[in-house]
Amino acid sequence: MKQLADKQQEKNIFEQMAHHEQVMFCNDPATGLQAIIAIHDTTLGPALGGTRMYPYQSVDEALEDVLRLSEGMTHKCAAAGLDFGGGKAVIIGNPEHDKSSALFRAFGQFVDSLNGRFYTGTDMGTTTDDFVEALKETNFINGIPEVYGGSGDSSISTAQGVVHALEATLEYLFGSHDLGTRTYAIQGLGKVGCKVAFHLLEARAEIYVTDLNPDRVRIIKEKAAKTNGNVYSVDRGDIYRTEADVFIPCAMGAIINDQTIDQLKVKAIAGSANNQLQTPGHAEKLQEKGILYAPDYIVNAGGLIQVADELYGPDPERVLVKTKAIYRMLFDIYQQAETDGVTTAEAAGRKVRRVIKEQQSRNNFYTRTRRPKWHIRE
Repeated sequence: MKQLADKQQEKNIFEQMAHHEQVMFCNDPATGLQAIIAIHDTTLGPALGGTRMYPYQSVDEALEDVLRLSEGMTHKCAAAGLDFGGGKAVIIGNPEHDKSSALFRAFGQFVDSLNGRFYTGTDMGTTTDDFVEALKETNFINGIPEVYGGSGDSSISTAQGVVHALEATLEYLFGSHDLGTRTYAIQGLGKVGCKVAFHLLEARAEIYVTDLNPDRVRIIKEKAAKTNGNVYSVDRGDIYRTEADVFIPCAMGAIINDQTIDQLKVKAIAGSANNQLQTPGHAEKLQEKGILYAPDYIVNAGGLIQVADELYGPDPERVLVKTKAIYRMLFDIYQQAETDGVTTAEAAGRKVRRVIKEQQSRNNFYTRTRRPKWHIRE
């Protein structure tokens, strides 16, 4: 019976990975490294995605997370018009006390063994300092500090992309992208949420904020005192019931679910949090309630645009131009969804599938000498 159960478990793992090109399990007992690298799709180019460090309760939990996140990166790259595919990595461990220079150097060796199929950098639980260590073993790292030849803090461009998404949302709903005439409920005041809040206050907007860290709320209130904007703090659970024009989730994923949708009193959702919808079906529930949903992987693409651009040589002006495109990109998704009579999530998904299909056709076009697609740092 045990052998049968083991075979069934083995089959399930392979079924889980069926839609991915490659999954690498990385084990280095000397440093304690236990990691998984998942490459979902390289039709558009080498896989690009951050590395997350988290104390997963099991390898199965870590595998499920990295497979889901890497697929999301394929969608994000395609939607943003980048010549990169989707990948992701997770390191099993507590980022508070399981990190070491040796661990990240070992991880860098595994990344290097993929020979350019996967580029990675920071994500939840990891920092740029961690990847300065990995950089000692591989060049396939991005999102590194400026002093090491990188483009610096990607939360700046992520937040700027959120602002452009908000402008597109207001333009579509109200015929004006004036940020200062509307109200916003911001969930999470981390690197991105804080910068978005600052921008809205400078635009003289009224915002409602919540964060687990009271110091972050205090900082926002101090900022408001120096602007003509207004800020009100609300309890963690009350943010969903706040009456505002736009809900801006900038914290955890899966926060749009059966319980929260019933509480929402906003006209639109546009934030930087990943995987905001608990299930694809929740996009339909939002539409039924008359709430416009901005697909998160379009809204938060600014940071990805920056780290992808870094591989061609850091250029802040070029990143700024590319990030501004989020406005047009999202507005077109809204219009296409309306034309086709589908949810905005489905309209974005159709665009992703179309982009990948078009590139597959170009990949099949024979030429005697093939021009390199990606002139990027190696």
